[in-house]
Amino acid sequence: MADPKGFMTTPRQEWPRRPVEERVRDWDEVYVPGALLPIISKQADRCMDCGVPFCHQACPLGNLIPEWNDLVAREDWRTASDRLHATNNFPEYTGRLCPAPCEAGCVLAINQPAVTIKNVECAIADRAWEEGFTPPRPPERLSGKTVAVIGSGPTGMAAAQQLTRAGHTVAVYERDDRIGGLMRYGIPAFKMEKRHLERRIEQMRAEGTRFRTSTVVGRDVSAAELRTRYDAVVIATGATAWRELPVPGRELRGIHQAMEYLPLANRVTEGDLEVSPLSAAGKHVVIVGGGDTGADCLGTAVRDGAASVSQLDIYAQPGSERDEDAEPWPTYPKIYRLSAAHEEARDLRTAPAADADARLFAASTLRFDGDAEGHVRSLHLVEVDARRRPLPGTGRTLPADLVLLALGFSGPDQEDGIIEQLGLELEPRGTIARDAGFATNVPGVFAAGDAARGQSLIVWAIAEGRAVAAAVDRRLTGSTQLPAPISAYDRPMVV
Repeated sequence: MADPKGFMTTPRQEWPRRPVEERVRDWDEVYVPGALLPIISKQADRCMDCGVPFCHQACPLGNLIPEWNDLVAREDWRTASDRLHATNNFPEYTGRLCPAPCEAGCVLAINQPAVTIKNVECAIADRAWEEGFTPPRPPERLSGKTVAVIGSGPTGMAAAQQLTRAGHTVAVYERDDRIGGLMRYGIPAFKMEKRHLERRIEQMRAEGTRFRTSTVVGRDVSAAELRTRYDAVVIATGATAWRELPVPGRELRGIHQAMEYLPLANRVTEGDLEVSPLSAAGKHVVIVGGGDTGADCLGTAVRDGAASVSQLDIYAQPGSERDEDAEPWPTYPKIYRLSAAHEEARDLRTAPAADADARLFAASTLRFDGDAEGHVRSLHLVEVDARRRPLPGTGRTLPADLVLLALGFSGPDQEDGIIEQLGLELEPRGTIARDAGFATNVPGVFAAGDAARGQSLIVWAIAEGRAVAAAVDRRLTGSTQLPAPISAYDRPMVV
C-alpha cells in the first residue's frame, strides 16, 4: 500500500454533488465536474491492501481493487487503467451506476467507513479516456466464425466486445433505434450522461463489432433464421417483463409503468421529443416501488416540474447502520441510503406527507380512484407490518394525476417470439433455462444477463457477458483464453 496509515489518518470523502437548486434545472450528471480527481489519490490511500480482500468476493467481476487503489495512490493512471480494464469492459458505467457491493465487503467497513472504491473506479475510467489509455483493440486475425448477440445492454455489449476481440465476427441486434438497452433509455442522463455510451460504441465499431438497430428479433427477423445464419447466438435481451399491480382502479388513465415513462423522458434529452407525452409537469405524481427504478422516476419527475412527488416503499424504513445479526459483514446490507434523487426531493419538499425525503415506508396500495373522464386522481394506501398485513386505522389518500409503477421485472418479454421460435425451455420463474456453461437446450444458443439470471445489478450483467463470451468462444474454437468471472449458477453473497 502507498500509505500504511492512510486508513487511520484520512477520512472518507465522496465525490461532491452539485447544489440541488442548480442540478434540478438540467439533465447533466449530479456530480461537480472535475471535483473527483483532486481528492481521489488520498481516498485510494485508505485501502489497507488487506491479506484477504473481501471486496473481490463481493464483486462478481473479480475487480483487482487493492491493486488499482495502490496504483492510483501513486498516480500511475495508465497501469491502473490496465488493471481495471483487465476485469471490466465498462468501468465508467459501473463507477456511476453500480450500488457498490464491493464497498459493503471492504474490510475497513467492519468498523469504519469503507474505501470509496466506486469513486476510484470512476476516476480511473474517466482519466483513461482523457489520456487515451483505451484505444480500440481489434483482433490480429479473424476466426471465420460468426456470432449474433440479441440485446445491447451491458451483458450484450460485454459479450460482443469480448468475442470481437477474440477474432469472431459479431453482430449486435437491438430493438431500439440506438444502442445501449436499459442504459440508453432506462437510466436518466443525470445518473449517466449518454456520451459515455457513445464512446464505447465507437470503440467497439472500430474493433469490428457490427450493430443492427431498430431490429426486433422474432418479428423483423426470425430467431430461427439467426440460428441458421450464425455459428452461435447469445440472447441478452434483459428482463423486460414488468410486474403489475392488480388493485381496483388499475385501468384508469394516467397509471403507467416506469419503463413507459423513463424512455420518453430520455428521448427528450436525446432531442427526439420536445416534450414527453407523459411529462410530470404540474402533476401530483405517486411512484409505487422503492427501488432504484423508482428513484430514477423521482429524479425525472422533479426535473419535469411536478407539483408533488411521493414514492411508496412496501418495506419498513431501514436503519442507518448495518444489522450485524441479520446482515453481517461482508454481505450487502439494507440500510437507509439517500440517493441524489431523494436528496433533491427532501430539500425541495416534494412530498410533505412523506416519512423521509419523498418516501412513505411500509406503504401498500389499496386502490385508485378517478374522475368522470376515467383519469386517475387519487391513490389509497395503508401501512403494513413486516408480513405485509394491513394495520387498522392507518389508511390515507394521496392526490395522484400520474402514477408510475416501479415494481421490478419477472423475466424476458415473450411477446417478441424469440423463445417460441427457438423452442427455448424456461425456468419456473419465467427466465430462460441454461446449464452451468450458459448454454440453452438449443445447440449453439446461449442465454446471459437478466433474461436468464433474473433482474440483477450492472456488475452481474457485465460479468455474465464476459463469462458467456468465454463459453461461446470455447464452443466455436475448442478452447478459450477469455476470462469467465462467474458461472451461470453463481449468486451474490448473502446470509
